[in-house]
Amino acid sequence: MEIKQQLKLSQQLVMTPQLQQAIRLLQLSRLELIDEIRKELDANPVLADDEIDPRARGQKTETGAAPNEQIDPGVAASAGDERIERLEDRMRAADPNAGHPDEKRTQEIDWEQFLENRTLQQPLPASRGGFEELPPIEASLTKQQSLVDHLKWQLQLSDFTDDERRFAELVLGNLDDNGFLDLKGTEREDGTRTPDLTIEELAEASELNPEDAPEVLRIMQEWDPVGVCSRDLKECLLVQAEVFGYEDLEVTIIDKHLHNLEKHNYQAIARDLKVPVEEVYEAVKEIQKLESRPARNFTETDEKSIAITPDVYVIKDGGKFVVSDNDRGVQRLYINEALTKQLLRDPNAKEFIGEKLRNAQWLIRAIEQRRKTIIRVTECIVEKQRDFFEKGVAFLKPMILRDVAETVGMHESTISRVTTNKYVHTPQGLFELKYFFNSSIRRVAEEDIASESVKQAIKKIIDGEDKQNPLSDQAIVEILAKNDGIQIARRTVAKYREMLGILASSKRKKLF
Repeated sequence: MEIKQQLKLSQQLVMTPQLQQAIRLLQLSRLELIDEIRKELDANPVLADDEIDPRARGQKTETGAAPNEQIDPGVAASAGDERIERLEDRMRAADPNAGHPDEKRTQEIDWEQFLENRTLQQPLPASRGGFEELPPIEASLTKQQSLVDHLKWQLQLSDFTDDERRFAELVLGNLDDNGFLDLKGTEREDGTRTPDLTIEELAEASELNPEDAPEVLRIMQEWDPVGVCSRDLKECLLVQAEVFGYEDLEVTIIDKHLHNLEKHNYQAIARDLKVPVEEVYEAVKEIQKLESRPARNFTETDEKSIAITPDVYVIKDGGKFVVSDNDRGVQRLYINEALTKQLLRDPNAKEFIGEKLRNAQWLIRAIEQRRKTIIRVTECIVEKQRDFFEKGVAFLKPMILRDVAETVGMHESTISRVTTNKYVHTPQGLFELKYFFNSSIRRVAEEDIASESVKQAIKKIIDGEDKQNPLSDQAIVEILAKNDGIQIARRTVAKYREMLGILASSKRKKLF
């Protein structure tokens, strides 16, 4: 046993701050990138974009460009280095005593007088008529009302007491996306679940007599839309049937044969209730008019107003596809040399400005690298999926991350980050870049087909089936094998059908 010193030479990969920043920017979506750029602009005084002091563009610096002249990120990655080196040289050679006192006085600005003049120079409102006097369209847009807002409005119009009102607010706070009262426990961080709640416990929490809770809840269930705040589908349908004056047969079918109703097993309902099957048919027609999802016409977000801005465009130019990035809305960053020179005159700010210059350079480089990487990956996808861009989804080929990673010379994790939350506008529509990565399905005597193409083939078969005699999953398997030569298991058809939101054949059957 002894203590001694040893020299050891080794290599290891170190995540530098620059590399961490590049990886983080790479996986950001377009909106997140814009937000990140705005934060950097607020925090870094030497970083500028088009909105910062646009009047200085007409003034030329000794480099022959405007002090705040915009530099394209591609140029900024190279030319920006030279500018930063020149600025750092000036920092090292800066004389703290440099500058004449008279020159300093001439640069001082009376900001109060400046702001007063700006106020006086505000343009008068236009007296001309027409669209110029109208407010912008953004001021005229309205937000779609959510279900909870609609119910709170009805709560304000009700004659509930204070304790009943508190109970109603707790009920509204526990509604799920379908408009049902969800009192199930939630999962804790350690994997355990909290116990389920009851309406009596909600009443105790709101200082309401537990015996009055069912009555208050029933009153709420008769609000618009009728059946809201129900605890399950059966209660929702029963409330509607009673409010709308349905007959006893229809109420009995809902109460005792809801499972047979879902399976379209009308013969079993007729035998159990000892009524002709024709009467069951007529009752079912009326039951189908009820709403099974009270929140159908109410959403937290207006899906009609949601728009996705693509990160990259694929445009067909003659016989080839051209990939171009979408820089609209993304600020073009550059180094504000005029402001930097002014700050360098303070000897105490040299270290601070040097750090901000390096941070600005890293950010410009990272954004440009992100842009080039997205374009490069998209070009590889276009090359491998050319048939898709020419003919449509049916010609989508199987492709995995490794295929693109080997072609562009990057790691699979990098390709995964590039394709996450990035969208491409193509002649076939708008798609997420991850959409083009599919597993393969074997075909007879032909090359494999992408799983997404199989899904679309299944959807096409079901759309063209006889609605009174829907195809079973096994029948779809046989049709795929006969028409398209696709070898696929029945359970795989069922999985793809569920992913497409299509019900089983027993629930797709329509008798009338």
